[in-house]
Amino acid sequence: MAAIAVAENTRVFLLDIEGTTTPITFVKEILFPFIRENLEEYLSAHWEEDECKQDVHLLKKQAEEDLRQNKACPVHAVDQTVHTDEEKAIREVVESVLWQMAADRKSTALKQLQGHMWRAAYVTGKIKGEVYPDVVPAIRRWRRGGLKVFIYSSGSVEAQKLLFGYSVEGHLLDLFDGHFDTNIGAKVESKSYENIAERIGCQPEEIMFLTDLAREAKAAEDAGVNVAVVVRPGNTELTGEERSRYRVITSFNQLKLSGNV
Repeated sequence: MAAIAVAENTRVFLLDIEGTTTPITFVKEILFPFIRENLEEYLSAHWEEDECKQDVHLLKKQAEEDLRQNKACPVHAVDQTVHTDEEKAIREVVESVLWQMAADRKSTALKQLQGHMWRAAYVTGKIKGEVYPDVVPAIRRWRRGGLKVFIYSSGSVEAQKLLFGYSVEGHLLDLFDGHFDTNIGAKVESKSYENIAERIGCQPEEIMFLTDLAREAKAAEDAGVNVAVVVRPGNTELTGEERSRYRVITSFNQLKLSGNV
């Protein structure tokens, strides 16, 4: 595809991960299966630890909120304290987590637990974060040009840092000026992008957001952020209308800054 000019007033690149910096298959075929296959064993091993207790507490709060809003949820709400049977309580947490994953939920409670499980896998070398080959060279060019680079993903900040800190290309965290997750707001809500701009200390129109999902692009655009939709193998197909509405790239190398940085 042709080169796309980045607005001259751009000061910040804001990057999605799944389907943007990282193959969607890494998340769907490596990260998520690791959770499903190791969840019960992980909970059993860490059940009495404070961090695990906090994770379960957040999952319980999420289940209660779902019930209040009459959302579909597992038959059993998560409850760590009522049951004296630890195995039964663990099974209920497993049921809740697997249900949320099957429904592609993006809850902070789910992402926090997943992040803690992935941390152990990254540190021990069981998992290494994947990035597309065009990503690192492009980010280095942007930074040489004086731009800042932030990550915004539905995955927890901890999970983001693990992916880039233990990547197939080594330790990459020095490439980023900061990270945002759903604690700043949902990625499909325009207010989230306003919050990010405020947190960074710039105007929304000074941000260039790269994502693989048109609904996220729309939310960012509604907030005044510049966007480009990234098309990678395995990503959700864009409609003809979406392709005509948004600037579309297949590689970060297509983005050209003023001064040919």
